[in-house]
Amino acid sequence: RLILSLPLRSNMASSEENLDDYNIYSKLSDEELLQIAVERSLADTHLPPSSSSSSAAPTQTNPKLRQRHTPPPALRPPPAPRPPDISNSANPPTALSQFLYRGFKSSWCFSIFVLRQFSPLQSLIISGDAEALMDLVQRRCSSLMDPNDEGWIALHEAAYYGQLQCVRILIRAHPKSVNRCSLKNQTALLLATERGHISCVDFLLRHGADPNIANKDRETPLFTACEHPDEAIVELLLRSGAQVNYSCSQGGTALHEACRYGRPKLCRLLVEAGANLQTKNIYGIQPFFIAAQHGHVDIIHLLAQKGADINGQAGDGASSLYEACKNGHTSAVEVLLSLKADANRSTKSGLLPLHVAVQNNHTRIVSMLIPVTSRVRIRHSGISPLHIAAEKNRDNILELLIESGFDINAELSEERSRMYEDRRSTALYFSVYNGNLEAAKMLLEAGADPNLDLFNPLLIAVRLGWVDMAMLLLKFGANANAQISTQPSSFPSTILLNMECLPMLKLLLDNGCDARPCFDCPYGQKPHPAVTSSRHAPQRYIQFCEAVSSMSLCRVTGLIISMLLDYVCHVHLCSRLLEVLDSCSEWVPIKLKALPPHPLMQLCRLKIRHVVGVRRLKLLHTLPLPARLIRFLHYDVHCSLT
Repeated sequence: RLILSLPLRSNMASSEENLDDYNIYSKLSDEELLQIAVERSLADTHLPPSSSSSSAAPTQTNPKLRQRHTPPPALRPPPAPRPPDISNSANPPTALSQFLYRGFKSSWCFSIFVLRQFSPLQSLIISGDAEALMDLVQRRCSSLMDPNDEGWIALHEAAYYGQLQCVRILIRAHPKSVNRCSLKNQTALLLATERGHISCVDFLLRHGADPNIANKDRETPLFTACEHPDEAIVELLLRSGAQVNYSCSQGGTALHEACRYGRPKLCRLLVEAGANLQTKNIYGIQPFFIAAQHGHVDIIHLLAQKGADINGQAGDGASSLYEACKNGHTSAVEVLLSLKADANRSTKSGLLPLHVAVQNNHTRIVSMLIPVTSRVRIRHSGISPLHIAAEKNRDNILELLIESGFDINAELSEERSRMYEDRRSTALYFSVYNGNLEAAKMLLEAGADPNLDLFNPLLIAVRLGWVDMAMLLLKFGANANAQISTQPSSFPSTILLNMECLPMLKLLLDNGCDARPCFDCPYGQKPHPAVTSSRHAPQRYIQFCEAVSSMSLCRVTGLIISMLLDYVCHVHLCSRLLEVLDSCSEWVPIKLKALPPHPLMQLCRLKIRHVVGVRRLKLLHTLPLPARLIRFLHYDVHCSLT
């Protein structure tokens, strides 16, 4: 930790004082001199001239890993003027001693030093003080070769910060250290490459640096130069014998990285140097795949001309075309298709490029893939693009697929259907489930069958009270008497799911929902057994009288029964229904409504509707009958025949 509170002098009163001050330091070790040198430099540079004593500067601790950032030259202030040399025959001044009275060359170095807690040696290298470093070399200071806690020696620091003069001094002093590795197996060459210091890279290569020493992740300087794209450094490394096909721990090569960052010139250099286009990383990905994945058209052209595998697939079966489609690279998809990329190669999950383009809402790409995608392969995949478009609410793409003639009633394969708890199978189901009225209308108008799913889509609309959706489905023939196989009832499940919503109930009854089973009770006028809700009890059919007499419906039970009576002939109310109606004096007329005889007009209306049949009720308006009679048959509540 730095000690910045030592008594320091910002101004020298006389040459005697200067000599005395210097004599104090003459007996100190190199490490002590460096420590005091930095402290004196900080004080001389940053304290006002009138200060007679220095104040302690707060030191901040950064718990994060080492982070080095070299400031742009334009931000560096001009170096502080050097003080006049002090003549002393007994202790001649050196660059190191002058460093004691000289400030840092930039305010940035000050902030880095204080905040990062760099050692005096690191700070000397950061500031690029070659003269002071030369003094340490001449003194044979052991700290130059002592590693820090990361295994870095002075050469690593100089290479990282791009201090060429310091690198020169250190290499000439310790030539064998040129390939010295840190604890992460980093050489000075790799660090200089990572930071893009081309002059240091060039010097190190000319003085014995091995370009094929990799770090612990097996990343060589060449790999790093492509990871931080630098064409000049790549050329230097290749001329110096860098192995172009060396793979990192993830299996990637320098060409993989050049393709990732979209550098055609780098790719060309690597290919001409012998880069293997078929090398796969641990995920089975080739360089061409990465170029397509990132939409780099120039590189796609280049590698294709050099013999890359256009239809190569990754470990999960994804092809280059699949990846370009997934990421929405329209130009890349266009180029790949012109190169005869196979649009019918599926992933291991069975998905084709068209599927993933629909999923990610790339309309232009979908339009390019439709003509080249096999409908047979789509059937084999077990899922239609229509399913995905409906599930993701891609209405524009859904319309495009419908116009292109895709099977509106295609069903999910059994395996894919089991992925959903409700065992859905049609595109229409997805649209209804999403509440997408516009998409549902498009599918129904194109010929979608609303009764193919195990769980009828109408049941969803009824349960959620979506009257408009239910009306649309019923208009196109949805089964108003649909049942739930997992929850059997003696009457239509459409009534069971939302009978308290009277407008929905009337809509169902108007469209042929059979109300008669609601009054077919096996107990009749006899006492009803108590309802058991134990999970271990055997499954039994739910009776209407049990459902309508629940506490949640007690306020509208009478209204529900009254509406149902309008759609049946002579029925008998069971003892439980009578008990419910007797609980409210306002419901007494409803009991009378159930008693025979029924009005002849009601019986005729029911007979006509029965003869017409449920599926043709929507065609009643085409009968050659008066308009008032048609409204009567439709249960128009505003119609009066009196």
